[in-house]
Amino acid sequence: MSPESSQGRAAGFAERIVAWQRTHGRSELPWQNTRDPYRVWLSEVMLQQTQVSTVLDYFARFLARFPSVADLAAGTEDEVLGLWSGLGYYSRARNMHRCAQDVVARFGGEFPRTAADLQTLPGIGRSTAAAIAAFCFGERVAILDGNVKRVLTRLLAFDGDLSSAAQERLLWNEATVLLPPAEDRLAIAGYTQGLMDLGATVCLPRKPSCMICPVSDLCAGRRQGAPENYPVKTRKLRRTSQSLWMLLARDPQGRVWLEKRPSRGIWAGLYCLPVFESREALMQALPAGDRADARDEAGFLHVLTHKDLHLHPVAIERGIGPLAEAGGWFAVADWTALGLPAPVRKLLSNRGD
Repeated sequence: MSPESSQGRAAGFAERIVAWQRTHGRSELPWQNTRDPYRVWLSEVMLQQTQVSTVLDYFARFLARFPSVADLAAGTEDEVLGLWSGLGYYSRARNMHRCAQDVVARFGGEFPRTAADLQTLPGIGRSTAAAIAAFCFGERVAILDGNVKRVLTRLLAFDGDLSSAAQERLLWNEATVLLPPAEDRLAIAGYTQGLMDLGATVCLPRKPSCMICPVSDLCAGRRQGAPENYPVKTRKLRRTSQSLWMLLARDPQGRVWLEKRPSRGIWAGLYCLPVFESREALMQALPAGDRADARDEAGFLHVLTHKDLHLHPVAIERGIGPLAEAGGWFAVADWTALGLPAPVRKLLSNRGD
């Protein structure tokens, strides 16, 4: 689609989205109806790759522990990862912590008011920066998260392959043309929220509810009879699988041995059971006198976005010497507050450790 075709739709499209959001959009979520950039930013980071229903409890817990960006900046990384534990994509939490520290150090504890400045902060990309700037400061900037990409590519029958950076830039241009006029600052927030809501509740990936869509008559994808064909993205990450063996060691006091993972790789920076590429490697790590007491427990599958992890716990119920400098024995009251990979937390919780 050409910019001219977007321009022709712009006024009527934006007005309808704003009106629809006012009467049919979501308004009950705790990060809505606020111009507090801290809350908006926190929700935007948490909602990346995560369902709203999952985020609700985490959002409340984070605000209870870290009610302001200064509080978050002053917290430790272990505290942040502990509260994040179970949300996955832990780089988001580490970037969030660094971002809070940057806001305090560089901007005196106040989020910058423009998308351009917001993008200079760790973990804040173009769409997240635009969401904060639009919701909190009324800046005329376009967002382009997954839901919005789906709505706009269907509206415009935009058939560029979004695996291509050049095609995604073209869609950014189209999205900017469709925005309400800059002088209507109040409409920017409603329009931005409306696009997100439309993609989340009506313009679904499969079986979109075109009959109740407020802009269905403007939608080129619907006129073609196949809105599900959009967006176009041909490059897909190859799914892989990996087997790992995990040492589940418990001392006579019932404490569990956990080690802090390296800063790179799977579960980076989290506390975890010792992980090995094979059972043989795990056994070699144990003192010779303890190997006979090790027993295999039921293995299980943990599914990541692009990888299947086949996990094999090997338990030993007696005290052993330290396995690594970055490890230690943790009682239940201690490990429950740590940032743990979801399968490790589940394994320990199910055992009552």
